Amino acid sequence: MHGQRGREYGFSAVYGLHHVEARGVGVWLISSASKQLGGYGIRVNSVSPGAVATPMLCEQMGMEAEEVERTFQSSYYLNGVLKVKHVANAVVFLASGESDFITGHNLVLDGAYKQL
Repeated sequence: MHGQRGREYGFSAVYGLHHVEARGVGVWLISSASKQLGGYGIRVNSVSPGAVATPMLCEQMGMEAEEVERTFQSSYYLNGVLKVKHVANAVVFLASGESDFITGHNLVLDGAYKQL
């Protein structure tokens, strides 16, 4: 596959102390891999979304999606809540030609999360 360009993506978490160490390693890995693979035209990036009312999170919190969203809505400086479509749009952007010169980046989708 020499001479072909590529893209590599990772996902990390924004919230939770138990995620901090793993996220740090993941972000370091993205940065390191981008440097090693950049010469081959391969871009490596990650997306770190905040809380999205997925079935897994709803089950963990024992709430319906709307209730989970209301719970997190006051935690963001930006109005609104993070939706699956926002995460998908970020990945599509990183996969598109619009981001051809972006590599080694961790795109945090947290709506300016209020660090309490």
